[in-house]
Amino acid sequence: MSDQKRIGGYRVELEVPAELALDFAEAIEPFVSAVAMVELGEGVTWKIEGFGESQPDRAGVISAVAVTALTNGVAEPETRIEVLPWTDWLKENRRRFPPIQIGRYFIHGSHHQKQPPSGSIPLLIDAAIAFGSGEHATTRGCLMAAGDMAKRRHRPFRVLDMGCGSGILGVAAAKSWPCRVLLSDIDPQARDVARENTRLNRVPAVRAISGPGYRNPLVTRKGPYDLIFANILARPLCRMAKDLKRHLAPGGIAVLSGLTARQEKWVLSAHRAQRLYLKRRIPQDGWHTLVIG
Repeated sequence: MSDQKRIGGYRVELEVPAELALDFAEAIEPFVSAVAMVELGEGVTWKIEGFGESQPDRAGVISAVAVTALTNGVAEPETRIEVLPWTDWLKENRRRFPPIQIGRYFIHGSHHQKQPPSGSIPLLIDAAIAFGSGEHATTRGCLMAAGDMAKRRHRPFRVLDMGCGSGILGVAAAKSWPCRVLLSDIDPQARDVARENTRLNRVPAVRAISGPGYRNPLVTRKGPYDLIFANILARPLCRMAKDLKRHLAPGGIAVLSGLTARQEKWVLSAHRAQRLYLKRRIPQDGWHTLVIG
């Protein structure tokens, strides 16, 4: 195998203050296919990693990071861009993503052959480039919210997952209620991953699409929705509050995540302006999931 064929992709990496982690993640997002954030030490510093199959625009990345640092009055962090070696992703997936239990949901990869625990709802999710394997605090919070709604006998008929990533939340909804689910993501790769996960979980009432968020005509045509998941980032959540309200059925519930404790007040303020109010808060490792309606 030639050296070119053995390139597994590219990684952008930088370490930033915890309170600005999402700002820097948003800064590099246009240049990569997926972004991950990892808390370091006592949480004062976070590592931001961006991954992509093609080489990112180095000058563009460095410029975006520099502007973010200048805007927030902090020193510009060192930005590292490196080539990743080819990896046996199936083997790596098995090592990094063992089965996990989140409330009533048992999340596992296709490599896990044992029976799920009695009484649990199995979710077969293979880790991929799309966000959402169940490990991150934001995904955990959303699944905990879904499990709580099921226990309270909430019965949504139409469900939307805006920014669906791997499709894990939509799959969980389809396995919790007799409902129709629409998964939407701006990234076609995420859409493809979500489609594969719906196939693996045998949930035919789930459809995955890609497009410009709530502006996608199909999102409007399939609504309004009794339940909307939006596990994205604080700023997009604020910008999309009006659209969320317009697509939420009367008496509907929305589950918002991807925001830190510090950002909660901004997100709630944007949704209170649309007459949507906090029903429950689920804190997880410094991240908050908000149930509103």
